[in-house]
Amino acid sequence: MEIKVLGTGCANCKALYLSVEQVVNELGLQASLVKEEDLMKIMEYNVMTLPALVVDGKVVAKGRISKEEIKKILTK
Repeated sequence: MEIKVLGTGCANCKALYLSVEQVVNELGLQASLVKEEDLMKIMEYNVMTLPALVVDGKVVAKGRISKEEIKKILTK
């Protein structure tokens, strides 16, 4: 599983990355976690709200996301 957190480095983006990292560790998932800060690459996903969460190339959430929501998304 490849997980990307799209964001320009704002506090919410950093918080989402940390939350995703914690959930991946808690659930013991085999996943590569990447923080994408390059605006040109972020624009390729056609998102206007940051941060955004991408799982296996698909945008699955935008904006603030709770740890519980992250768990639900990653265990689908």
